[in-house]
Amino acid sequence: MEFLLIIISAIFVNNIVLAQFLGICPFLGVSNKLSTASGMSLAVCFVITLATVVTYLINKFLLVPFGLTFLQTIAFILVIAALVQTVEIVLKKVSPSLYQALGIFLPLITTNCAVLGVAINVVTKEFTFGGAAHMMGLGEAVVYAFATSLGYGLAMVLFAGIREHLAMNEVPKAFRGLPIALISVGIMALAFLGFSGIV
Repeated sequence: MEFLLIIISAIFVNNIVLAQFLGICPFLGVSNKLSTASGMSLAVCFVITLATVVTYLINKFLLVPFGLTFLQTIAFILVIAALVQTVEIVLKKVSPSLYQALGIFLPLITTNCAVLGVAINVVTKEFTFGGAAHMMGLGEAVVYAFATSLGYGLAMVLFAGIREHLAMNEVPKAFRGLPIALISVGIMALAFLGFSGIV
């Protein structure tokens, strides 16, 4: 039940893009087509989950014991950048087809603030269950990171579908391009706000 609450909350109620406004730049930039949006969603899902596990372990076993928590942000940025580069190199050698499929999306993830935001949320957020608040354990952190990345992917794929549909319709000249995209994101955010009563 605890993990189900985390999943529903991360995907729908506290969606990383629509409620926390993290990762907006790639969200707006890559969501022109459904194919690129789904590719970016898969890459973000993989990197957010992996980066959260690594940063959680570094924080728990290195930064906190040695009193270096003031270095969290810098350490997490370095870890995420190194992790993305390592994943890129490994994929190029091990699975060239997957590397080609992800293409430009992996370098874009390095600058995606959603990855850093999830890593920082995991180490600073208290999780309340059964009336008692506690810091997230590794299992909860992995579930939260994966569910958050699924929420990011869901929002991006839905938004890409809306943008493809808008491209085929007659939009007033003043609203073409980014203005109608921002209006659409606002309406999506309002729709997702309706899930706030679930959890």
